[in-house]
Amino acid sequence: MDKDRFVRSRALLGEEAMEKIYTSTVMVVGCGAVGGYAIEALARSGVGKLIIVDFDVFDISNINRQILALSSTIGRKKTEVAKERILEINPDCEVIIKEMFVNSETLPELLSLKPDFVIDAIDSLNAKCCLIEALVNQNFKFITSMGAARKTDPFKIGYEKLNRTQICPLARFIRKRLKRRGVDLSQINCVYSYEQANETDYEAFGENFDAQDENLKRLPLGSLPTITAIFGLIIANEALKQIITR
Repeated sequence: MDKDRFVRSRALLGEEAMEKIYTSTVMVVGCGAVGGYAIEALARSGVGKLIIVDFDVFDISNINRQILALSSTIGRKKTEVAKERILEINPDCEVIIKEMFVNSETLPELLSLKPDFVIDAIDSLNAKCCLIEALVNQNFKFITSMGAARKTDPFKIGYEKLNRTQICPLARFIRKRLKRRGVDLSQINCVYSYEQANETDYEAFGENFDAQDENLKRLPLGSLPTITAIFGLIIANEALKQIITR
């Protein structure tokens, strides 16, 4: 590995910490607004192996907030674009792409890859709950992203256990689902916003979050590139902190 590429990180963190990062495996599930920025930060930090999971392709509406979405990438698979960018940043990174929708049938294959850390950046409620439940039950280290849509205040973004979140409608939906499944919410670290926002969209289209069909067309919720980027960067930072202290 060309370690000069990461000389500034090594100057701050030290050789021992960087060695843990170089030898770590991180799985990012979801390459959209939040996941894309998390991938960017992890690649630039020198993570040695990245497993990228997504089933979607880029659409022109993604350009306002997704770092991997460009005029040149519209219509292309998100996983393939992510891999190309990671290797442009760090050619020594091992990148595994899994083009699939997360559900009870695909999870065994994904988790058999035994990542050191998992980042959940899924925006579908049913898939998200399925993934979180499996991660808790199998004792994986992970962080999950709650809702960044309809938020504008970066100073009301928090990092907390899921059972201590407030305001966020997506977090509320997930808490209810996971409680019914007997999942210990105190084991779930998440990034969320406690900014008060209009919940009409979440309530009116709540059933869309439950969809298992990856082809379902959901009505879009407004979102900003600044907020989704901050979510992704906080998540990546926390992942790196946990990798360094393992």
